Amino acid sequence: MKILVTAKRVTDPYSKITLKKDGSGLDLDNVDFKMNPFCEIAIEEALRIAEDADDPEIIVVAIGDDEATKEVRTGLAMGADRGILVEHDEDELDSDLVARILVKLCQDEEPDIVILGKQATDGDSNQVGQLLAEYLGWPQATFAYKVTVNDDYDGADIMREVDGGVETVRLSFPAVITTDLRLNEPRYASLPGIMKAKRKPLDVFDLEDLEIDDQLKVETVGFEMPPERQAGIIIGDVDELMDKLANEAKVI
Repeated sequence: MKILVTAKRVTDPYSKITLKKDGSGLDLDNVDFKMNPFCEIAIEEALRIAEDADDPEIIVVAIGDDEATKEVRTGLAMGADRGILVEHDEDELDSDLVARILVKLCQDEEPDIVILGKQATDGDSNQVGQLLAEYLGWPQATFAYKVTVNDDYDGADIMREVDGGVETVRLSFPAVITTDLRLNEPRYASLPGIMKAKRKPLDVFDLEDLEIDDQLKVETVGFEMPPERQAGIIIGDVDELMDKLANEAKVI
């Protein structure tokens, strides 16, 4: 069984984010980076699925500049077998281009399962998994919080949270799965795992190697910070509260 799993490099949510003076993007000079938490969950789930599979192989993929090698190596240290880095300027990516890159890798690698985080904590687009499944023509299960692979390892039952309850979908492989937060608790990379990761193969490609058009479907025209939160006021009575809700906040 072969599993392809993503490891996106994102800004640390605990870092203070500021904008460039011209509003053209984020000022990342003093910002820390880490692996997208949903991708950590995806890698952990791939490792768990592979535990009892015949001849398992887990491939960790990152798309970005050379710094994204760290996220690939983290996945290898957790237990994945080999890595792929597709080098491309992270400012020149949108969900569609990422999906098309992954389509090409799937055509070359022919995995049984692709597991992605349901979203990235920087862009929060929640689009790549669905686009990938559509382009490949594969079944998909999004927002997975429990994955049960059948005994023949040719399909799985996926439990996913939906409005008002839980939905179970059954799909056959090859398939695309995106992970929700409650799916698992990612393991920490052990010291032996970190040492082994340095010797595991990591292939580096660019879009020209993969013969992929870098045209974007989404154009970012600018950024602006949200308005600062206003200070609260003390309301004298219910009538005053209702008046402000109706005439100032205009929510009733």
